[in-house]
Amino acid sequence: MNECKLQILLVDDHAVVRGGLRLLLAQTDDMQVVSEAENAEQAISMIRQNEFDVALVDIGLPGKGGLDLLKQIKAERPRIAVLMLSMYAEEVYAVRALKAGASGYLTKNSPPGTLLAAIRKVAGGGRHVSPALLEQLAVEVGQGRKSASDALSDREIEVLRRLASGESLTQIAEALHLSPKTVTTYRARIVEKTGLHSNAELTRYALDKGMLS
Repeated sequence: MNECKLQILLVDDHAVVRGGLRLLLAQTDDMQVVSEAENAEQAISMIRQNEFDVALVDIGLPGKGGLDLLKQIKAERPRIAVLMLSMYAEEVYAVRALKAGASGYLTKNSPPGTLLAAIRKVAGGGRHVSPALLEQLAVEVGQGRKSASDALSDREIEVLRRLASGESLTQIAEALHLSPKTVTTYRARIVEKTGLHSNAELTRYALDKGMLS
């Protein structure tokens, strides 16, 4: 292992995505993929056994999602810079990720050069934020503007996304290791906070917010 290279952990449930990232990083002189994980449980086990400079984490992991994993990584290994990768638009997830301790948020359709630059920046202690997100943050701070999704907790956002994706309450409960009753409570809170009632309305809302890949 070359200690001069940045030590990278890849966390994504799609083997093809991990393979593409691994090949991209292998072409650099200063980065090395040390380990790969397809879910949060594997990732936590790896960070407890190895030292990493950067973790590339898919926000849409099955089971314990990327935001939950991010929080656990920062609690157990705060030195690791976490760069969140996502197919979802920045509007709903990026600010949540940054507040939870992420060093950056990048959509998976970003150019390879942007990804490499982001990894180097966060590894050096910086933050990667896109120009579009900076503009969004400036507008929200300047106008004090908040959307309905801002009132939702991270868990409620995850339940909303899964409902909009067509998952049943039982399927969501199994994926998130919750009881169906708890998921039903989350759905009720989502309805109350957003004013949306049917699953069709929730789906349209999620689509408008770029919450579905």
